[in-house]
Amino acid sequence: MYPDKIFGLFTMYGVCVGVGLLFCFLFLWWAFKKMKIQESFTDFVTVNAVIAIVIGFGAAALFQSIYDYIANPEAGFQYGGLTFIGGLIGGAISFLIGYLIFRNKFQSKLIDAISIIPCSIIIAHAWGRVGCFHAGCCYGLPTDSIWGMQFVGMAEKVFPTNLYEAIFLFVLFAVCAFLLIKFKFKHNMSVYLISYGIFRFLIEYIRNDDRGSFVPGMSPSQFWSIVMVVLGIALIFILQPLFKKREAYLAEHPIVEPPKKEKKAKEAK
Repeated sequence: MYPDKIFGLFTMYGVCVGVGLLFCFLFLWWAFKKMKIQESFTDFVTVNAVIAIVIGFGAAALFQSIYDYIANPEAGFQYGGLTFIGGLIGGAISFLIGYLIFRNKFQSKLIDAISIIPCSIIIAHAWGRVGCFHAGCCYGLPTDSIWGMQFVGMAEKVFPTNLYEAIFLFVLFAVCAFLLIKFKFKHNMSVYLISYGIFRFLIEYIRNDDRGSFVPGMSPSQFWSIVMVVLGIALIFILQPLFKKREAYLAEHPIVEPPKKEKKAKEAK
């Protein structure tokens, strides 16, 4: 909404993205410690997540460029902005590849943290949408209702869909964090994929920033929203027996962190 710079250096969008990433990692580290995730695994996830974020931004740009090219091949293949779901897909693939390569080096496994990770994604995404609100992107259709807002440079009011999405994501984060902390709920990934998929599919009907075409009759984000919902439902049935198997394994082979002195001695060697 106000894309001016702070101290002439940073845009509000960049500041909000930075704040979102800060909260993302702070929650991740706090939750990993509370859930007694192995420290070395926490360090690995942090590094792997940073790499995934960088690749995710590249994937977000690539996906949007592909959509634009499909919609208008004559314009050629060029950078046309970012799309969140494309970034999520690229980042998730990068993270999983990194995990599969190094998974045998740790006692803790991805399944131990799979309900924590979506909380971190959600809080980062929520702050990112606050950044979109300040930048005046990802807005909605024109409206004369009380729910409309007039962004800088626009002659009419529009639905502030970026703000709607930010509010939804902050609420979703609170729900998932509560379920995790209070009940040690294991299916937050499915909750995230299903709830955000449904929300994003519906809000696309009042969004007005063209993202190109991908599948006839629906926006690219609506197509991927359906994929997210289906994947979220499938994960419930896929993960449930794996959770039980993991619990049985940990009952016989509990994760024990080596004493700090022993860890330092190993590092010295």
